[in-house]
Amino acid sequence: MATARAMADLYDNNRQVCKYVHSTSKGHEAIQIAAGAQLLPCDYVSPYYRDDSLLLSLGFTPYELMLQLLAKAEDPFSGGRSYYCHPSSKNNDKAKIIHQSSATGMQAIPTTGIAQGLQYLQQIDAALLQKGPEEEMPVVLCSFGDNSITEGEVSEAFQFAVLKQLPIIYLVQDNQWGISVTAQEARAMNAYEYAKGFKGLYALQVDGSDYIASHIIMQQAVSFVRKYRKPMLVHASVPLLGHHTSGVRKEFYRPAEDLNQHTKKDPYIKLRQALLDAGLMQDEISQLEKNAHAEALAAFNKAQQAADPALSTVDKHVFAPTPVMAEQGTRTPADGEKVMMVDAALHAVEEIMEKHPEALFYGQDVGERLGGVFREAATLGQKFGSHRVFNTAIQEAYIVGSTVGMSAVGLKPIVEVQFADYIYPAFNQLVTEISKSCYLSNGKFPVQMILRVPTGAYGGGGPYHSGSIESTLLSIKGIKVCYPSNAADIKGLMKAAFYDPNPVVMLEHKGLYWSKVPGTDNAKRIEPDADYILPLGKADIVVNAKQEKIEDGESLCVVTYGMGVHWATAAAAVFGGNVEVIDLRTLYPLDEALIFERVKLHGKCLVLTEEQINNSFAEALAYRITKQCFKYLDSPVEAMGALSLPAVPINIALEAEMLPSAEKVKEKIAQMLGA
Repeated sequence: MATARAMADLYDNNRQVCKYVHSTSKGHEAIQIAAGAQLLPCDYVSPYYRDDSLLLSLGFTPYELMLQLLAKAEDPFSGGRSYYCHPSSKNNDKAKIIHQSSATGMQAIPTTGIAQGLQYLQQIDAALLQKGPEEEMPVVLCSFGDNSITEGEVSEAFQFAVLKQLPIIYLVQDNQWGISVTAQEARAMNAYEYAKGFKGLYALQVDGSDYIASHIIMQQAVSFVRKYRKPMLVHASVPLLGHHTSGVRKEFYRPAEDLNQHTKKDPYIKLRQALLDAGLMQDEISQLEKNAHAEALAAFNKAQQAADPALSTVDKHVFAPTPVMAEQGTRTPADGEKVMMVDAALHAVEEIMEKHPEALFYGQDVGERLGGVFREAATLGQKFGSHRVFNTAIQEAYIVGSTVGMSAVGLKPIVEVQFADYIYPAFNQLVTEISKSCYLSNGKFPVQMILRVPTGAYGGGGPYHSGSIESTLLSIKGIKVCYPSNAADIKGLMKAAFYDPNPVVMLEHKGLYWSKVPGTDNAKRIEPDADYILPLGKADIVVNAKQEKIEDGESLCVVTYGMGVHWATAAAAVFGGNVEVIDLRTLYPLDEALIFERVKLHGKCLVLTEEQINNSFAEALAYRITKQCFKYLDSPVEAMGALSLPAVPINIALEAEMLPSAEKVKEKIAQMLGA
């Protein structure tokens, strides 16, 4: 505690040196140190942004913390990429820490996902489950400030934890402030009272400024969860003695009387007096304080001299390297049969789960009773059991965000959001946690997951079951996006996505699932063998133009994906060899080399999408093609898509008016060819 207090004072007295925004645990030290003291190397903990005392109690040194404070190259957590007290660690001698974001409360779902993963590993008695030195079972600790508990995603985490009875402790540090917002302004009850609404969530509360009381309560909480494997919430009342952050200082918004009242509960003064009462001499305590200050000052001086990150590292660890670099296996077996896209995807997941016990599949309605509203998970629940294939509540944020924790313990989740239109509640987790995890943990925690998303319009689906979301997804850096157009590709891409150590979103067009939409019969393909893998980022030429048309300057290249492949293929058939069609297959990574090579050859290009065209991926791609191929172009690159309306109307005639079609594409190609 003396070390933490010395560090906080050093930072506050050296504001010009400590130029990056930071927060400290001043006033929260007792409960944090008491919590960290209970954790074993087999455990997991998610601190929040003022938990530096907790980190000290885990065994991290002041110097290590200060390297992150000053954004230095040797910052052990992020390599100079993230804020102070945003740790990530896989150290074998300490509790593990997944990537930490700054968004309040967002750690609840990923951290609950860790507990979910540990429960599964315990169920199957997996070697991946690490235990303590005396075979103690691992626990998970998730730390919050009190104002974050009002976040909706926290309640999703609580709900899942009690439903599945997961081995997790939620530690809530209640200092009565959320920046300048008081507890009275922000909430109707504290976290201990709130916990009573979640049946099966055990709750304790403690004066978090009293170290002895905090130690006893945290010991009880950790022992209970370690033994009984049930969720627990600990509500600790603490004073806020420091600033919210270095950028939002306490004197900006807190009256003197409030500060005085909090100072009376200073855990440092309380512990110092308790030590005196227990028989320690004043000289002993003074020497301890002197040593702590000297250690902190030496570390601070040393950290200032440490090297800054090399500029060449700025783009490292966006993704972890994938082992899948080339097409493998048999795509078209001699004795193979044609299958629908939905079945090819189902078989891919089934083959994955048969081979890999670390694979799980969950989402809304995917369990054995239904097997997905599109039957895309049919039979999986019966075959692999409810511990591996199971339904979730309508909690898109939990479905997606929990994969962070599952991946951290060595599992490989495959999850599903029922319709693309309903993915938006999951975007917070996808953007804030998943996409940034590998980069901000300096490569330690890539998130290995597949997110399946049925997408697209298919005849009267209406405004909330027909949307396209690829442009929104592609604005997120740090995820990969596939969009197959046929059964063979979806199976090969699903396998590649599973073996890729990064997050992959699989957009699956509902109108192609069963080839019920006229003109999509070619989505059915001979099913590849179980060993077939199609690497991400490899486009395919699905229609070839005649060489003489190319040589005469009478050809055109259509770059498209998903349903666009079938529109373009049908349109190309009437032009007698003037049109080449490229199926992108994956939108990120994108096969730019093939695209640019073919556009330069033809001199004319149409980028085709089902999405609303304004500000879309297709428009952006048309610009990139123009920039790279400008001197080879005979005419401007065109982009074609749906009308730029807020939603797809349910009336079939209106839907058809909004969307592209083979006939509309044919007219566009004719115009571009001057035919």
